[in-house]
Amino acid sequence: MKLQVAIDRVSLDYALDLAAKLDQFVDIVEFGTSLVKDYGLVEIGKRNPDLSHAQLLLDLKTFDEGPYEFEKGFDAKGDILTVMGAASTDTLNGVYDVTRKRQGEMFIDLMETSDEKTTQIVDFENAVYGIHHSHDAAIGFDAVSTVADFHKKFPAVKRISVAGGIDLETAKKLAEQGIAESVIVGSKIIKTDDPVASAKQFMEVIK
Repeated sequence: MKLQVAIDRVSLDYALDLAAKLDQFVDIVEFGTSLVKDYGLVEIGKRNPDLSHAQLLLDLKTFDEGPYEFEKGFDAKGDILTVMGAASTDTLNGVYDVTRKRQGEMFIDLMETSDEKTTQIVDFENAVYGIHHSHDAAIGFDAVSTVADFHKKFPAVKRISVAGGIDLETAKKLAEQGIAESVIVGSKIIKTDDPVASAKQFMEVIK
């Protein structure tokens, strides 16, 4: 299972520095939505972290203006860009076309996407489907059972990612479950005293 580390709500200087430190140890470095909104794709593109090992995911959460936003995201050197599953099928088809043209990867964020809508969008070959518990949601989130339930409902989806308060114990259970391709961890890594050491701990339990 891959580890994606979400860097968000920090300065761009700090994000770039941390990305460089994490590069050799994690699979995917994410620049979160707030970071992208705070600094913009032009600035991020100018000061790209130029990772040598990890992929860079830019969490655009595109909902409209899809092809335009994805072109700009790939221009900013993002390897993986996100689109909301609840967006229109025209938007999803548009960003998928751009993704293939630019030889990048498309991550479909399923936050607030109904099962009915998910059924309509499970055929994007090679796309990653993200089970994403809302940051603002007050109710608890059982990642392991949620992934199992999703896999049962949508067996056609081969690439699953999961986010939402993932700690070491949950990450280990997800790895043992063997369904999710990647796990996304934010505060449990970047808000610790030593984010690199924390990332290494996560890598140890998921590999």
